[in-house]
Amino acid sequence: MNTRKLGGSELEVSEIGLGCNNFGYVKALDVNETRRILHRAFDCGINFLDTSDSYGHSEEFLGQILGSHRSRVVLATKFGSQLDTEGKKKGASQRYIFSAVEASLSRLKTDWIDLYQLHRPDPETPIEETLRALDRLVQQGKVRHIGCSNLSAAQLIEAQETAERLGLKHFVTSQDEYSLLVRDIETDLLPAIEKFEMSQLPYFPLASGMLTGKYKRQQEHPPGTRLTDKPGLAERHATAAN
Repeated sequence: MNTRKLGGSELEVSEIGLGCNNFGYVKALDVNETRRILHRAFDCGINFLDTSDSYGHSEEFLGQILGSHRSRVVLATKFGSQLDTEGKKKGASQRYIFSAVEASLSRLKTDWIDLYQLHRPDPETPIEETLRALDRLVQQGKVRHIGCSNLSAAQLIEAQETAERLGLKHFVTSQDEYSLLVRDIETDLLPAIEKFEMSQLPYFPLASGMLTGKYKRQQEHPPGTRLTDKPGLAERHATAAN
């Protein structure tokens, strides 16, 4: 397995990472299935794991399983997505970030997060406040590097320029939907990522399985697959054009 650096950081990651968003959801993978997949990934040379506090029990399962493997992996997680029905557990304010990171560290059973990512933009919080909070976490040693996800090109540029102007830690990665079928980021966002010498972490690189070849025109989707179990994704990806 070849490796690459994440942005300008010292983090050396496998070219193929393991997305952990299907661990612990209802009708998804339990802890034993998660353990089997993780160990298979390690056998294949994968050392980069990407999860989020919003991915079901994913962080908890990883915390239970990693154990002695923790120091061998580059562990990425995210904050910012809404976690409750009241709308209190979400966003990118300083107060929320400080509580969210402690919760993630506890679930992951680790003292540090290698890559802590803003899951989505928070229109109610100035980016300066978010960056100052993340910079503090880096200074405290709870986070090694920071990244972002689902920002527009304009939002990314503002964040990077703000960090540079204030001498704060800047985003080393941008995680966005990117595949042969979804290429919107190539217009504005990817050039901005390249300008700031960041790494692009594509999610849904196989278009939720559409690019694997398992789905056929005018045939029923195979049972147990993502497009079978999630009609919304099927409507989006299993189009005549695709």
